[in-house]
Amino acid sequence: MPLRLADGTEVSIREIRADDKELLAAGHAQLSERSRLHRFLGAKPRLTGSDLRYLTELDGVNHYAVVAISGPYIVGVARWVRLVDDPEEAEAAVVVGDPLQGKGLGKILARELADSARTRGIRRIRASIMSDNPAAHALMRVIGERLTDGDHEHGVHEVVAELAA
Repeated sequence: MPLRLADGTEVSIREIRADDKELLAAGHAQLSERSRLHRFLGAKPRLTGSDLRYLTELDGVNHYAVVAISGPYIVGVARWVRLVDDPEEAEAAVVVGDPLQGKGLGKILARELADSARTRGIRRIRASIMSDNPAAHALMRVIGERLTDGDHEHGVHEVVAELAA
């Protein structure tokens, strides 16, 4: 699905594929340390082979992800992983490359995330968000109409969004 961001940047959104490993690794390498910290809640200077397999070889039912592509680059990723102990809930994460942050791509990815989860029977999206990441909190409000705060420890906040029916 091709689209244009607020600043005119053209991106296309599609499901991630197993052959996206190199593109994903390159996109990750372009993220600032702060963006990597916000996404992984800790230092993650590079993605290992195991990370890349986990992040790209998905079943689309219990683990789903979409990528935003601009030119030859992955510039954003949104994913959810269904919880084993509660199949109506999933853990989610969204990351947008630094040059495109604040231009609406995160909202587009968040809506896609919510829509794909809802069609697969997920009713709640959970995210672990650093307290100093207001953009992630805002994306959770895009994902769900009603937010519930969970635990808050060591600068990480648990937030649950109820998906609209």
